[in-house]
Amino acid sequence: MITLIVRRLASLPFVIFSITFITFVVGYLAPGDPILTMMGARHDPATYERLRHLYGLDLPWFQQYGNYMLGLVQGDLGLSFRYQGRPVWELIRTGVPVSFTLGLAALSLSVAVGVPVGLLAALHQNTLVDRASTTFMLALYSIPSFVLIPVLQWLNYQSYFRGGPSLPVAGWGRPEHWIMPVIVLSGASMGYIARLTRSSVVEVIRQDYVRTAHAKGLTERRVNAMHIFRNAMLPVITVIGPSIAFLVTGAFVVENLFAIPGIGFLSVQAIAQRDYPVIQSTTVIVAIAVVLMNLVTDFMYTILDPRVQVEA
Repeated sequence: MITLIVRRLASLPFVIFSITFITFVVGYLAPGDPILTMMGARHDPATYERLRHLYGLDLPWFQQYGNYMLGLVQGDLGLSFRYQGRPVWELIRTGVPVSFTLGLAALSLSVAVGVPVGLLAALHQNTLVDRASTTFMLALYSIPSFVLIPVLQWLNYQSYFRGGPSLPVAGWGRPEHWIMPVIVLSGASMGYIARLTRSSVVEVIRQDYVRTAHAKGLTERRVNAMHIFRNAMLPVITVIGPSIAFLVTGAFVVENLFAIPGIGFLSVQAIAQRDYPVIQSTTVIVAIAVVLMNLVTDFMYTILDPRVQVEA
């Protein structure tokens, strides 16, 4: 396991290099001039040239990329185009905890609801409970977040209009601000985990060792806990890493529609303003987070089943 961790961490610089290079090339080749976007209606040639020199945009592309990577190694993410002269790290350091807590809450809800629902459906397969829960979770998995958000907001408005309880539709900071974003962000992942749990448990139930456990006189609860649930969870553990990547992409939509000041919100604003240093930095942070969470997933997998050797 230590070898796996060392190899994965050793590959992290190559991941960062690939991500930053692709992001830089796309930004460099994109039409438009970020300095003109920054200046707006002001077209003073002297100011234009000064800003191009300040941000290093008057250098060849390979020097620009080399300077960015040199600064990244030293912990310097550069200066923002949109917020002139402000270091990028000052802008994103407040968004990182927001996105992290939002994603962690959504993942926790996905697992806390998806696993029990899938287990319940599998233990009562081909019954009304199974069909109802499977249909509901399949609907959650199929509905995109940008469709689910207006539906929840409409229901929230109807409750408010009729004098019932309602939730804030935007903002961040109070506990009630968490409810709708976490539900939207965890919806698809929750449905996927529930479906996977059900199929995995159904497959394990049909194994010979489960029938043997019943024949030995073990109680239903002991068979479910020791033989069915533990073995059925292995495939579910493997999808937690990809689910995190899915939550990250969904956070870009959710944070912007709910005006949550996280990494996703900052990234979309940076794309609209052609703020390439911010775009590159947020991309690197998201990539590192996904790689590290995949490593945690592999570690959990080997703990649950020591016989499994995860390839680095």
